[in-house]
Amino acid sequence: MSSHLLPAQRSPFVKDEEIKNNWILIDATDQILGRLAAFIVHRLQGKHRVDYSPHQELGDYIVVINASKIKVTGDKQDEKIYYSYSGYPGGLKKATFKEKMQKDPTYVLEKAVKRMLPDGPRGRKLLKHLKIYAGPEHPHIAQKPIPVQVNYKKYL
Repeated sequence: MSSHLLPAQRSPFVKDEEIKNNWILIDATDQILGRLAAFIVHRLQGKHRVDYSPHQELGDYIVVINASKIKVTGDKQDEKIYYSYSGYPGGLKKATFKEKMQKDPTYVLEKAVKRMLPDGPRGRKLLKHLKIYAGPEHPHIAQKPIPVQVNYKKYL
């Protein structure tokens, strides 16, 4: 073996008992829907961490407030359509972004994040780490969530 070769360095591996998940607080006021959802998914999966491993729960718990003040670009306010189908003939329902925001402002952001997460048990478990509230109040004060500014440029 030649002396100029270094021994292979191992990637850091965190044991499940040592994992510490942070709680972060995001204010969705005037944020763009898709870009905010991409930021949230990045943090939920734990891809912002140096010790990221796809099979471990390294992501943060995320509390989103003011979801009713979220924005979309262009004409999506009137043209973006959400479909739901009951499985019966004539059971297709349509609702625009504006109608969904009036009925349930948290639905839009939750659906955007859910569709970006992986399918299967891991994605369903990660979605439980996301807490979305239409107004500025939330019941997670005891967890002391850290306010985080969303930086889009990193995730585009």
